[in-house]
Amino acid sequence: MPRFYCPGPLAAGASVDLPDSVAHHLHVVRMQPGDALTLFDGRGGQYAALLAEIGKKRASATVLAHEAVEVELPYAVTLAQGLPEGSKMDWIIEKAIELGVARIEPLAARRSVVRLSGERAEKRHAHWQGVIVAASEQCGRNRLAGLAPVAEFGRWLAAPSPAPRILLSPRAESSLAQWAQAGGPQALTLMVGPEGGFTAEEEDAAVAAGAIALSIGPRVLRTETAALAALAMLGGLWGGM
Repeated sequence: MPRFYCPGPLAAGASVDLPDSVAHHLHVVRMQPGDALTLFDGRGGQYAALLAEIGKKRASATVLAHEAVEVELPYAVTLAQGLPEGSKMDWIIEKAIELGVARIEPLAARRSVVRLSGERAEKRHAHWQGVIVAASEQCGRNRLAGLAPVAEFGRWLAAPSPAPRILLSPRAESSLAQWAQAGGPQALTLMVGPEGGFTAEEEDAAVAAGAIALSIGPRVLRTETAALAALAMLGGLWGGM
């Protein structure tokens, strides 16, 4: 069943205009009026719908009924990701959404090659929001993950955090698996550095600010692998995979 995000809010019996990108996709795949769709508005659950009209640049649907379907993790994970180069951030966001992350906070760290500010930062933020939508459509999530603006590492670290901050570091002596098994399911923030990781000074500052330094194994993982491995590990230990 084709699934699409429609900002809505949606309600049974409503007739809604679908986003331009959705209309274009439906036109390309030659869907016809009367074809079944699944829509979600990011507020929870999804809606059975029928395609009502379709054109090259416009489409509308009739919403039939709400379906209380949720596939969210039973604990909220925020990913604080040091900005990597190129398209790696797209990959990280896409896969983190598939693995259930609830919020993504991009960080400008000392070793981040990419520097974003002003209009360029706004464009990247909009692009990443699109990645979140597309990944949510594909993997069956009905709630959109949050996306924060890019934050400078020091300022981000100085802001209060309602959940434990877990600093993933190959130098840590304790493991994420041990911590997760001892503490049980809970909200947390995973901190992952860019290529080359966080600097020693950044790690020391994070620990001084209350972050817990943990390792996820004996091998040094790339920045685009570390968060995904940690999310999969938590899913295996705490459920939700």
